Amino acid sequence: QVQLVESGGGLVQAGGSLRLSCAASGIIFRINAMDWYRQAPGRQRELVAGITGGSTNYADSVKGRFTISRDNAKKTVYLQMNSLKPEDTAVYYCYADVIAFYGSSPSRYWGQGTQVTVSS
Repeated sequence: QVQLVESGGGLVQAGGSLRLSCAASGIIFRINAMDWYRQAPGRQRELVAGITGGSTNYADSVKGRFTISRDNAKKTVYLQMNSLKPEDTAVYYCYADVIAFYGSSPSRYWGQGTQVTVSS
């Protein structure tokens, strides 16, 4: 059993910054990928940023503004969001690909989401 606990969402003005955190806890042998997704009302859920090992990737819409990082000791992934725009408004979800025991297959977990609202 794995839980992902998100924090850092809130209301911010356009041009401002927020830092999201997602901490994983539970039965964890190794975490492969940790990602951030977001979903705005009436829109498809999209991958915002991901980190796997030393490799990161970003959606084109956030590249250059957002930075994903990971603290393996704390089993925590962060999303630093700068130069925020109203179109960044969405519920942001943490995702983790987790191996519980050596030799087991990965399981996929989602956080419950945190609201980010950017006002103009």
